[in-house]
Amino acid sequence: MTYRAISEILEQHDADFGAAEAHGVATGMLCVEIKADVENWLRELFADGQQLADEDKNLLCGVFEQTRTLLENQNDEFAFDLLLPDEDEALPDQVEALRCWCQGFLFGVGYAQTDADWPGDTAEVMRDMIELTKIDSDLGDEDDENALIEIREYVRAAVFTVRDQFAEQNPLQPH
Repeated sequence: MTYRAISEILEQHDADFGAAEAHGVATGMLCVEIKADVENWLRELFADGQQLADEDKNLLCGVFEQTRTLLENQNDEFAFDLLLPDEDEALPDQVEALRCWCQGFLFGVGYAQTDADWPGDTAEVMRDMIELTKIDSDLGDEDDENALIEIREYVRAAVFTVRDQFAEQNPLQPH
């Protein structure tokens, strides 16, 4: 599953989100409710309800289901990763994608969790995610690259914090 392939499908169909943001939305929805419906996610991506070619829809559904599987697999948290551009892409593009991913994650959590009663450490994570949506993509030196790697790792860990908090709140969910 490549970032570029997902980007092309979304651009081709005038989706409301780019690839990173769309993956953030999916992850946020699944953190709140691991049984979230892929069709709801697709409706958010393509607000005008346009029909996708089977191949494109299958690829997008595959991304959603793979994300679900990786979030469910508690024994291997490091298998889950954010869908972002490759590290050989320009640093500002990587930072912008991370910013969009965080924005999408906030949207996805908000989509599935409408009340403000955040369990456990979730409120703190949400505040951090909001701050990351304000990140400046005008970067370029090695320190910035290292900072981006650290932020990406923090976001990956934060996803599991949120998932675990909601799973504890809803003990009927499998995790």
